Amino acid sequence: MDIRLNDKVAVITGGSTGIGAATAIEYARAGAKVVFGDINETDAEETVRAIREVGGVARFLRTDVMVEAEVADLMKTANTEFGGIHILVTAAGILRGPNVRIDEFETATFDSVIDVNLKGTFFALKHAVPIMRGCEGGVILCIASGAGVRGGSSSVAYGSSKGGVNGLVMVVENQISPIRIHTICPGGLATPLKLGQIAESARREGRDPDAAVADARKSLGDPAGVARVLTFLASDAGSYTRGQIFTR
Repeated sequence: MDIRLNDKVAVITGGSTGIGAATAIEYARAGAKVVFGDINETDAEETVRAIREVGGVARFLRTDVMVEAEVADLMKTANTEFGGIHILVTAAGILRGPNVRIDEFETATFDSVIDVNLKGTFFALKHAVPIMRGCEGGVILCIASGAGVRGGSSSVAYGSSKGGVNGLVMVVENQISPIRIHTICPGGLATPLKLGQIAESARREGRDPDAAVADARKSLGDPAGVARVLTFLASDAGSYTRGQIFTR
């Protein structure tokens, strides 16, 4: 099946690395114009280069998803420069405090994870939905996790934030028709987020973090595989799918 996103404009938060970057490249390869935001400007340059190598169109805007005005500006840029938003992927996320007990968990750490993972998703939906309505529909893909949706997490804050994303999607889906929205729950992937968590957990346990990461890479999946799933979901071919999507 040849999945195409021709004439579509996609906005991705957290598009510099991991699932966000892999999806930005795959969307561009399928014909979409890609606008992505991130605070990581160095890796953003590499993502833009990779998109242009496949003949795609990319626009990067430094965006801190904890700052509502910056998220609003990202959506506004997509609308004014490319004429709308047809696809939104909320991939910006952090994981902090792995393997820290609830009674030892720092409030500031909890707040920072909620602000990025949950509130950042809220800001993206809040400012993208009005533009997407003007385009007569579209698809929103909110990156959550099995953590907080059907199981626990190494981090109190991370599991809480991803469960919150799932709850947000369940509330919003009945408000935004005909826009289609999914909670995406990836499995274990070799992303900077996951590998950083593995390294930090190893340090806490007195193990060699480099060895732990090297060993984990043997079993972790490739973010490009999830990007292909997200390309299908964003396309017309995915229009009959509903609800939560779990991947490797």
